[in-house]
Amino acid sequence: MTRFIGKYEAKADSKGRIFIPAPYRKLLAGEDRERIVMHKEADSDYIVFYPEEAWNKKLNGLQENLDEWDPEDQMLLFSFTEDAEWVDIDSQGRILLSKKNRNAIKLIDDNEILFIGGINSFALWSKSRYEQVKPSPTDLASKLREKMMKKNRKAE
Repeated sequence: MTRFIGKYEAKADSKGRIFIPAPYRKLLAGEDRERIVMHKEADSDYIVFYPEEAWNKKLNGLQENLDEWDPEDQMLLFSFTEDAEWVDIDSQGRILLSKKNRNAIKLIDDNEILFIGGINSFALWSKSRYEQVKPSPTDLASKLREKMMKKNRKAE
């Protein structure tokens, strides 16, 4: 199973082309080396990239929890998938991020970006925005401890 970890700095050129970090490209298999799924997560300042298998797993989970005959559930599914698109990876390992998507992640004046591993996916952030919202080491440790303790209590 593919596991994307770590943080990598990059820059977008004037046309919006961005090199996917080499460690992430090496993890992409087969057709994923030529194209991946890009999804603008709702209510977020980042874009997530999924290998096809991970994207399909996410969609399967969503589909299992929604009733295809319920109009509200159908609209949820449509609204979720409308923000996804296939993105081609060129022979040099670059993707093209449209102006709309650069604006969506607040990459307006600053072309410095971060790739952050998300285990089965990786996210693209404006570096300045990520630094604003990233929890402090103390907060991170506290929140992780709280989540893990809560999960362990439910398992008992």
